[in-house]
Amino acid sequence: MAKDKQAYICSECRATFSKWSGQCPECNEWDTVTEYTPPAASQILGGYTGVRSEVTAMANVAMEDSPRFSTGVQELDRVLGGGLVPGSVVLIGGDPGVGKSTCLLQVCCNLSTSKKILYVTGEESLQQITMRAKRLDLPDKELLLLAETHVEGIIDIATREQPKVMVIDSIQTMQLAGISSAPGGVTQVRESAARLTTFAKQTGTAIFLVGHVTKSGELAGPRVLEHIIDVVCYIEGSSDSRYRVFRAVKNRYGAVNELGVFAMTDKGMKEVKNPSAIFLSHHADPMPGSVVMVIWEGSRPLLVEIQALVDDTYADTPRRLAVGLDPSRLSMLLAVLHRHGNIATYNQDVFINVVGGIKVTETSADLALMLAVASSLKNKPLPNDLVVFGEVGLSGEIRPVPNGQERLQEAVKHGFKHAIVPAANAPKNNIKGLTVQPITKISQALEIF
Repeated sequence: MAKDKQAYICSECRATFSKWSGQCPECNEWDTVTEYTPPAASQILGGYTGVRSEVTAMANVAMEDSPRFSTGVQELDRVLGGGLVPGSVVLIGGDPGVGKSTCLLQVCCNLSTSKKILYVTGEESLQQITMRAKRLDLPDKELLLLAETHVEGIIDIATREQPKVMVIDSIQTMQLAGISSAPGGVTQVRESAARLTTFAKQTGTAIFLVGHVTKSGELAGPRVLEHIIDVVCYIEGSSDSRYRVFRAVKNRYGAVNELGVFAMTDKGMKEVKNPSAIFLSHHADPMPGSVVMVIWEGSRPLLVEIQALVDDTYADTPRRLAVGLDPSRLSMLLAVLHRHGNIATYNQDVFINVVGGIKVTETSADLALMLAVASSLKNKPLPNDLVVFGEVGLSGEIRPVPNGQERLQEAVKHGFKHAIVPAANAPKNNIKGLTVQPITKISQALEIF
């Protein structure tokens, strides 16, 4: 018999070599070059479909009218970009106990009434999954379950069963027979995900991968895993809150930073149709340091309350703490507030919090943050029916933000009657029930005090 040809591959950059070396010449990492057996040509040509791949002109590619199909959960469809695409690979990450398996089990049980769904578990027994489905009152008669951790065996069964959707819970427990490292290691996770992705593309099976996160909040395993798959979603939520936020950080089929809001109940994940309502604190009386702003998440506006607390410092260096906002931007905006608004905080501790655990990344929160700081420092509350948004430049100018009209319409729906916005975002026609004050510089906004 002919001897199998041997080669060497770097576990970090995936470069291949004919000889072993202690240091990878490509990425300069040490002790990352390992031996492996390249697949035979006959194994590569046929793939999982048994059809040899051919070059095809783009004009000859057949496009389906509606390639997506709904998961049965509108908030999840929104995060995925409108539904699940056949052949796509979706990674869902989150802290332990945040609801990853519960949400996917709900989706699978609901889809199993009309499609063949395969749920593969590497962490729980089949009895545990069945008990959870019965506790949540889910339709579990048609769902196919498989307890397996070997990728080769999973692919063989999936090739025979031909499911439309397959769930791998979790990718850190999967392993390939040809790799000597333990499950959960860098090479095992990456190669398992690559093999499953190839299977999904060649057969049109949509695959959900469940991934764990580290203490720092990043996905456990290699970062290259996020480049292999199509969609990366994170589930955010603290253990003391019943709300969960789905956020897409990568999506080849839709917008990134799309947001879906759920409530964790005794019957599983429930959609929150009006997420703005849960991020607002309904105070009986106006409170100093509290301002409502309108942020844009994915394809919709959200009303979020930002709170500021400014107090005298007793340390040599005043504290600057921001929860839900970039602390570096906070320091910059405080300098702008001092220079162009004559409000000094160099001898004050400044604490900023975004209510509801939302992480605001866009610059439309600048104006609201500065008004909240000024309100707390002067101990003068702003009206409860006031909404604010706008970007602030280093010279104190107020810059426009995208989707200004939609933000104002969302504010009107929730009963707000006054708005302070950039002059470029002022509506051309009056909005019924809303008084809009357009401004061009920060000093004009501070006149409200």
